[in-house]
Amino acid sequence: MKKNLFTAIVGRANTGKSTLLNALLGEKISIVSNKPQTTRTKITGIISKGETQFVFLDTPGIHKPQDKLGSYMMRAADDAVAGVDLVLFMVASGDRIGPIEDGLLEEFKKNHIPAILIVNKTDISTAKEIGDTILRFTAKFDFEAVIPMSAKNNDGVEIVFEEAEKFAVEGEWFFPDDMITDQPERAIAAEFIREKLLKGLNEEIPHGLAVVIEEWKETSQLLSIRAEIYCEKASHKPIIIGKNGAKLKEVGELARKDLESFFGIKVYLNLWVKVKENWRGSSVAVSNMGFKDDEI
Repeated sequence: MKKNLFTAIVGRANTGKSTLLNALLGEKISIVSNKPQTTRTKITGIISKGETQFVFLDTPGIHKPQDKLGSYMMRAADDAVAGVDLVLFMVASGDRIGPIEDGLLEEFKKNHIPAILIVNKTDISTAKEIGDTILRFTAKFDFEAVIPMSAKNNDGVEIVFEEAEKFAVEGEWFFPDDMITDQPERAIAAEFIREKLLKGLNEEIPHGLAVVIEEWKETSQLLSIRAEIYCEKASHKPIIIGKNGAKLKEVGELARKDLESFFGIKVYLNLWVKVKENWRGSSVAVSNMGFKDDEI
């Protein structure tokens, strides 16, 4: 008897949501960075285990939007929660309850959405920090289960499957059993490149970066990609490129390795850097960067 489960992974920025999604899938589809608000879109991961097809929605980190891009990200998170069977509410051990967490928990109550509390980053926490975090959040909401875990170390991942499966709904699967994501190949490639930029640049630049795939040519032996990296200030461009092109070359090499691993083919990656001032504040520019939303 086949079953389906649609689950949204929700929480504040930088709690480890993308790391959890990748751990659940056993495959990297969502980029990971120690910079907050790394995920900008709703990324769907799919895994079929036994009779159940799990569909996980990795959402942008919840935060107060400061621009058009931030507003898009919040709508993506809200849309992901609507209509799911279950929410994985993710916090980092030591986190406290603020207005953002309060708002999310009230939303779950109002819409009668079952939620499991995931307390992440136990590998860098004390037992007291973990226990205090659990007490704080369970006092505010009646969670279906509580799972302390280290997504980075794959510790607790199978427990997530065991607890989540209790909410699966009988029905035919929505995706082929070998499909792991509904994200277009170009979107995945752009995100892999952006991840390497996030990891290699200072705090000022990353949020003003976007990657657009302008050319995609594939043969049986080679995938050729031309990508344009957009930054918001002319002064950022030479930093991204680096002295004698060293930084851009490093980003390209690291991204190419991920792309070859994911697509299973040799990749030629051609990167260009362009300036589009204050693009995050423009509805048209945000849309042109690939963040499609009729309400922007």
